[in-house]
Amino acid sequence: MSEEFYRMKRLPPYVIAETNAMRAAARQAGEDVIDLGMGNPDLPPPAHVIEKLCEVARKPDAHGYSASRGIPGLRRAQANYYGRRFGVDLDPETEVIVTMGSKEGLASLATAITEPGDVVLAPNPSYPIHTFGFIIAGAAIRSVPTTPDERYFEALERAMAYTVPRPKILVMNYPSNPTAETVDLAFYERVVAFAKANDLWIISDLAYSELYYDGKPTVSILQVPGAKDVAIEFTSLSKTYSMAGWRIGFAVGNPKLIAAMARVKSYLDYGAYTPIQAAAVAALNGPQDIVEQNRALYHRRRDVLVDSFARAGWDIPKPAASMFAWAPLPPALAHLGSLEFSKQLLTHAKVAVAAGVGYGENGEGFVRIALVENEQRIRQAARNIRTYLKSMGVNVPPGREVPDV
Repeated sequence: MSEEFYRMKRLPPYVIAETNAMRAAARQAGEDVIDLGMGNPDLPPPAHVIEKLCEVARKPDAHGYSASRGIPGLRRAQANYYGRRFGVDLDPETEVIVTMGSKEGLASLATAITEPGDVVLAPNPSYPIHTFGFIIAGAAIRSVPTTPDERYFEALERAMAYTVPRPKILVMNYPSNPTAETVDLAFYERVVAFAKANDLWIISDLAYSELYYDGKPTVSILQVPGAKDVAIEFTSLSKTYSMAGWRIGFAVGNPKLIAAMARVKSYLDYGAYTPIQAAAVAALNGPQDIVEQNRALYHRRRDVLVDSFARAGWDIPKPAASMFAWAPLPPALAHLGSLEFSKQLLTHAKVAVAAGVGYGENGEGFVRIALVENEQRIRQAARNIRTYLKSMGVNVPPGREVPDV
């Protein structure tokens, strides 16, 4: 009875949990921690969405079991979204399924299509569910880069040539969490062609579809002609409409993958609460001005972060999309490693960030910074960091103080 459970042996301690515990302890002690670690939106959902939730929740017949695949109106709303946003035609009956957040959806799909011993190609660094959803299902992971350059395709070629058994699944996530990297349609065209030539399923995570900047909209892999033959794509309302805790996401694309996922889900859940699904319909079908407003707000936060942190002595590349910045450690402190640097930043600057190594070994040397505090708080974080960096002997630019506004 003392032996550890099999799947627990395959799950290492969650690195980010260590700094999360430190942050919670600091706040419990009354310290003012500026939390740029968790990707938890601080904005409210649209008012009409909340009103629809309340309206439907008041109905006596709205509280029973719902539909695991999602109510028909919500599947139609998601299909319509893909039509107007990407020009992609989807059948709501066979090519769309509602998930309880994209994270749960990815885990359900992994359970549905993975055999013990299967090899899955997944990005490193990556959001943990992209690897551990398949590890829990019994698969082995072979890492590929996140940076979408020629080395990415060289890594795919090597993986197919030298991996036994041959990989069956390729996981992709653009805009990337945590690196914020983006791709264009030509990249997806090459990936789809590669997948068809090598008998690979593609799983695309497009959770940050609407958080793009500088007038460069994100693209969907399903825009590639024939992509539905090999690909399924996940999206979420969490960031687009600030509905993270509502747990509503979608998978769309290949009918065979959708059917497998629906079959597994029918054993595991009864679907999201019906009033939440109805409110999600209101989000997708209603006024979309909130999407542009949120995008503009995150855009301003991004610019404030990059500018104020540079003034503090920490140069951070400007992310093209997502709600994150992927920041290399200040060169003078790179020897600390991402976890120790994150701990010191929390202890001495009262700023929480996520250690890059928590997203895979290739995340070492970086931290992920979330744009989830207002502009004033971001500037305060920069001032705190400037003081910390100076105390560590880092050469901070003189005469470039971080303004209050």
